[in-house]
Formats: sequence, C-alpha cells, structure tokens
Amino acid sequence: MTENYKILSNFVKDMSSETPDVESYLSTKNNINKYELDIDISSKPLKNKLIEVNTSLKFQNKTQADKKSYFEIIYASIVKIEESVKEKKDLQKIILCDIQNDIYPKLEKILLNLLNDSGYSNVKFDKKVDFNKLFNDKFN
Repeated sequence: MTENYKILSNFVKDMSSETPDVESYLSTKNNINKYELDIDISSKPLKNKLIEVNTSLKFQNKTQADKKSYFEIIYASIVKIEESVKEKKDLQKIILCDIQNDIYPKLEKILLNLLNDSGYSNVKFDKKVDFNKLFNDKFN
C-alpha cells in the first residue's frame, strides 16, 4: 500500500515536568505506579494540503493526593497529505492512527527520558498503545 501522507518534520512543541517540592518528589517516587498515561491528538489545517498534528502525552496521578508531580509533552508533526485523500474518514485515520503509529515510539522514548531526567528512573510503559484498535473502536 502506498503512503498517502508524508511527515515533513516533527518537534517537541512543549514539555513540562512539574514537581513542586521535595515532599512531592518523594510521594511521586513512592506512588509512580498510580500514574496514568493519557493521549490527546489534535490537528490544524495549514495550507497546500499541510496539517499540523499535535500529540499530547500526559503522565499524571489522578487521585486526590496533595503531593504529586505532573508530566506532559506536546509533540508536533507537520504532515503533507496526498491529493488522492478526499474522504474525511481517510483523513481521520491518517491523523489518529497512521501518523501516531509512526511517531509514537520516538514520543514514548522522549517521555521516558523526561521522567528519568526528572529523577524517576525505571519507569516503563508495559501496555503498548494500539492506535488501530482505538480508531476502529471509535469510528466503527
């Protein structure tokens, strides 16, 4: 199958590691297994069949704990869509599935490096994100 898009460039648009104090650091270190990964994908049309796709990863503790940390990365991809793509559903699949499958391994590595550099070593994401399944569950 021929690719109906091309990623021209991608970059970290915003990155945040927030640990307000030592107590929060120690609490996060002890409770890192309670942290959850959230993914949000948005897109913005540019010109000449170019789209900016922003993939946001948030790693956070959603409990009511007072002392916790917060981590977020927004990763932007500049994508050229081929002229042959006309249907909205095809474009949605490219943005929500195909591009994500291409960029996610690098994005996950960036987040893991951020966590490690923020003092939280040995964090691993055992569960792999299946963008194809997520897309099919949402649109079929």
